[in-house]
Amino acid sequence: MTNQINLLPTALFELFAEATNSGRITLADRYGMMAALLQNTLSEEEQTILDRLLYGVRRGRLQVVNEISTLA
Repeated sequence: MTNQINLLPTALFELFAEATNSGRITLADRYGMMAALLQNTLSEEEQTILDRLLYGVRRGRLQVVNEISTLA
């Protein structure tokens, strides 16, 4: 059985906004990024967003946390 992964059209944009605002990438964010990459139909703008998020982690501007969500 094959599972289809479908993202909301603005999911990556919202993920980017929340991660840059909080300075953290949560477990749910990482699964969203993984789903976007597995979808293999990213626009150039969406690919740039993923690149910027990963660059932020690499430079220490974003912290990877093991929490499900940043929402309280």
